[in-house]
Amino acid sequence: MPVTREAVLAFAREFDPQPFHLDDAAAEASLFGRLAASGWHTCAMTMRMMCDDYLLDAASLGSPGIDSLRWLKPVFPGDTLRARLTVLQARPMNSRPGVGLVQSRWEVFNQHGDAVLSMEGWGMFRRRPVDAAGSPD
Repeated sequence: MPVTREAVLAFAREFDPQPFHLDDAAAEASLFGRLAASGWHTCAMTMRMMCDDYLLDAASLGSPGIDSLRWLKPVFPGDTLRARLTVLQARPMNSRPGVGLVQSRWEVFNQHGDAVLSMEGWGMFRRRPVDAAGSPD
């Protein structure tokens, strides 16, 4: 996913109007040294990649939450992001047997291979019906 200056500014104006996300001079004087995307924008771009890559084609039922989230390096206009998913565990939901819980780790990298975000959380998915022998139909 390409990170554009226009998208960084639009997201910051709407959701995270801190000066280092909106103004070149303020960004140069900040720890980032130049205009940087909001960490929340990085999360939103990650969510878009998740939807495009698998969630919209899956039996996704949402998420009960994120257990950990780390912004590891700043994301800048001109970067290109990619994500990697690792499934950590999967099990039926105790209170709703037709729903499965999947714990996963998402790692997001820039075009240099540097990790910029890491998060772990849970997704809920509709489970396939099970036949009399206990196998998914």
